Amino acid sequence: MMKTTKKHSPFISLGLFLLISASRAEIFTSIGQMTDLIYTEKELVQSLKEYIQAEESKLAAVKSWASKLDRLTRMSTSDPEGYLAHPVNAYKLVKRLNTEWSDLESLVLQNPSDGFIANMSVHRQYFPDEEDEKGAAKALMRLQDTYKLDSESFSKGKLPGVRYNSQLTVDDCYDMGKTAYNDVDYYHSVLWMQQALRQLDAGEEALVSKADVLDYLSYSVYQMGDLQRAVELTRRLVALDPSHQRAGGNLHYFEKLLQKELRESERAKPNPSEERPIQLGTYDRPLDYLPERETYEALCRGEGIKLTPARRSRLFCRYNDGNRNPRLLLAPMKQEDEWDNPHIVRFLDTLSDAEIEKIKELAKPRLARATVRDPKTGVLTVAQYRISKSAWLEGDVDPVIARVNQRIEDITGLSVATAELLQVANYGVGGQYEPHFDFSRKDEPDAFKSLGTGNRVATFLNYMSDVEAGGATVFPDFGAAILPRKGTAVFWYNLFRSGEGDYRTRHAACPVLVGSKWVSNKWFHERGQEFRRPCGLTEVD
Repeated sequence: MMKTTKKHSPFISLGLFLLISASRAEIFTSIGQMTDLIYTEKELVQSLKEYIQAEESKLAAVKSWASKLDRLTRMSTSDPEGYLAHPVNAYKLVKRLNTEWSDLESLVLQNPSDGFIANMSVHRQYFPDEEDEKGAAKALMRLQDTYKLDSESFSKGKLPGVRYNSQLTVDDCYDMGKTAYNDVDYYHSVLWMQQALRQLDAGEEALVSKADVLDYLSYSVYQMGDLQRAVELTRRLVALDPSHQRAGGNLHYFEKLLQKELRESERAKPNPSEERPIQLGTYDRPLDYLPERETYEALCRGEGIKLTPARRSRLFCRYNDGNRNPRLLLAPMKQEDEWDNPHIVRFLDTLSDAEIEKIKELAKPRLARATVRDPKTGVLTVAQYRISKSAWLEGDVDPVIARVNQRIEDITGLSVATAELLQVANYGVGGQYEPHFDFSRKDEPDAFKSLGTGNRVATFLNYMSDVEAGGATVFPDFGAAILPRKGTAVFWYNLFRSGEGDYRTRHAACPVLVGSKWVSNKWFHERGQEFRRPCGLTEVD
C-alpha cells in the first residue's frame, strides 16, 4: 500500500515577516502583511547578487593569477638554469613562493558567502514555515471548490481579474497533491496529481518522476472508489518502473477487488479507452460540516441570487441626513437599498482614501489571526472557517478613528458608547469567513456576558478596498450577494426590535479569489440603544 511521505516544497516563496508582533505559521492569513515578504525577498535577491559578484571577482582574480603563473612556468621549465641565471628571475621566484603564493592562498580561502549566509540567518526566523505552506495550498483548493475552477486553470494562471500571470510547475502541482494526500484529502490529491501527470505527459521537465506521480495518483483514485482507473494507472506505473516496491502488490490487490466488484454487479469490464480523463466533476466532492455549503458557494460565484424584478422595484436610493443630524444636514450621506427584507443598505463615500490608508497604517502592526467567540465559553479562539487577520482600534489611538466612530453614529443613529472597538480585517490567500451569525443565539447565552452590553444589535461594515474577483458578502438564507466597493459601507440589524435574533442575517465573506480585501466594522450592542431604537409591539417588529 501507499506510504505517507512528507517533503518540504520549494514552491512557496521565501520571505521575512517584518512585523515582530505577528505570529509565525499564520503569515498566509493576511495579504496586507504578506506584502512585506515581497520586499524581504527582494533584499535577499540583492544579497545573493552581491555574493555572486564577489564570487565572480574572486574567481577572476584567481584566473588572472593562474594565467600569469602559467606563462612564467612554461618559460622557466623550458630552461631552468638559464632562466635562473638572470638574478632578477631568481629574486622574483623566491618572492613569489614566499609572499605571492601565500597571498593567493589567502584569496582562495576567503569566503564571499559569509555576508549572504549572515543575512539569511537574520531573516530565517521570520520565514513562512511548513504550516504556512500547507495553509496556502489548502487555500488554493478552497478557491478551486468555491469557484469551480479546474486544476489546469490554476496551473496556467487563468483567473479572472489577474494583473500578474503566474503558473504552477509539475513540481508545484505534485506538492499540492501531496499536501492533500497527507491530509487524507484524496479528492484534491487526485485533481492535483492528475494535473502534474498531464503536464509531465506534455513534456514539461520536473524534479519529480512520473512514477512518483502515478504512485500517489493511483492510490488516491482507489481511495475515491474508482477501481478501474486505479488498475489502469497502476499498470502504467508497473510498465514504467517494474521494480517499484509497492506497484506490483497494489496492482494485484486492485485487480482482485475489481474482479470481485464486476462479479457482484454482473457487468462487463469497461473498455479502458472509453475512460474519460479525470477532471473537475469526475468525482463527487465529499460532504462536510456546513449544511448550506452548496448555496453559499453558488452565491459566491454569482449564482442563485434571488433579486427578482419585483424585489428590485422596491429598492431605492436616497440622501440620509441622520434624522436631521447637524453634522449631516449640509453633507448628507448617499444611501442605496441592497435588500428590502431584511433591510440592508449601502452608504456611499463613508471613508475617504486618506482615512482608509490611515486606518490600514494603524492596523497593520496590530494585525493578528482573526478569532471567533466560542459559543459555550465565550472565549475568543481561531477557527479554520475564518481565514483573515484583524486588529482592534481604540477611539483615542488617532483622531481619524474618533472621527470615523462619530460618523458611524451619525449615519446609523445608534450609540457607539456601548459598541465594540473598530475592528479592521485583512483577508489572506483564499481569505474567507464561512456562514455565521454576528449575534449570539439562545444556546450561547454567555457569548457577550463579559462585555455587559447585551447582544449585537446591528452591524456596520466598511469596505476599504476593491476586490478584483471574489470576496462578496453573501446571505444564503435569502439569496443576497453584496460586492465590495471601496469607500462604501453596508448596514443591517441582527436583532428585531424585540431583541429576538433575526436568523435570516446569517452571512459569509466569500473567499478572495484575486485581490486583497480590507474591511472594518462596528458592532453595536443593545445597551444604550433603548431610546434610539425602542422595542416593537411584536416579536418580529
